[in-house]
Amino acid sequence: MSGITEAVEAARRFGIKIIPGVEISTIFSPRNPEMEEPVHILAYYSSCGPTRYEELDKLLANIREGRYVRAKDMVLKLNKLKLPLKWEHVTKIAGKGVAPGRLHVARAMVEAGYVENLKQAFARYLYDGGPAYSTGSEPLAEEAVQLICETGGLAVLAHPWALKNPIPIIRRLKDAGLHGMEVYRSDGRLAAYNDLADTYNLLKLGGSDYHGRGGHGESELGSVNLPVVVLHDFLKVARPIWCSAIKDILEGYAKEPSDTNFAKIARFTRMGSFKGSTPLSCGKDLIDRCLASWLTAEEQQNDEFEAIRLKLSHATINLSGVQVPIETK
Repeated sequence: MSGITEAVEAARRFGIKIIPGVEISTIFSPRNPEMEEPVHILAYYSSCGPTRYEELDKLLANIREGRYVRAKDMVLKLNKLKLPLKWEHVTKIAGKGVAPGRLHVARAMVEAGYVENLKQAFARYLYDGGPAYSTGSEPLAEEAVQLICETGGLAVLAHPWALKNPIPIIRRLKDAGLHGMEVYRSDGRLAAYNDLADTYNLLKLGGSDYHGRGGHGESELGSVNLPVVVLHDFLKVARPIWCSAIKDILEGYAKEPSDTNFAKIARFTRMGSFKGSTPLSCGKDLIDRCLASWLTAEEQQNDEFEAIRLKLSHATINLSGVQVPIETK
């Protein structure tokens, strides 16, 4: 999620609204080990981000650390398959400080000449359950869904058509709090998954699943056309959840106006945009700008938000080492 701040800033220049989110690799692990399979869960948050951010960050950090172990295991399996791929080659492609994934291994295989392209690398070796496939330290799918719900997000099942046993997975995840599932992709709406969404009363969403593989075996960015009603239905469910999350974050700062709690408010807002303002207007502009960005005019009129603004009227923030009083309307 480290790219969200930059994305929000860039989107603002083009009049685009960014919904912060993350795709989480998990494992569905039923009693029958033969039915275990990877499941990808999407988390959609408000512009203020998740509450209890540290818990989500810890989950993601564990996954990242597990990716190193997983990637090394994939290289070892490829070596046993008489493909002497070098670990250093994979880490060089991934870049400094980046946890390597299957895509980086695949690109190294192409550069080393072991396969013709990325699609072939996945089709022959790296597909789920393939001869060089390996799992990392992914959390259980139900636990990820529950954490997303507990931190003010919407949990959505990604590309269910990739699952071997979608029905038991959807049923279990619905019980854990799942809000929706993808039913749209670049070739349109898939009737079977649309019906499953109706059966389990889930929101119907969709996406390109674009991961920058260079067009090999994946849809182009923006290739999925979602009906306007899909976005309307999504926001109808999301807005109350996000408003509650924003309220919790603001209340935390109102109760204890520390730098740490202020950072939670401004997690995805670049403070550089306030440089040059007078101290008083800087604080006022910050709160007004954030609330206007996060909430509709109607939501801002909520009594609970008015109470929070009143509490924050004498609070101070620290921008570049300068204590700034927040003046609210």
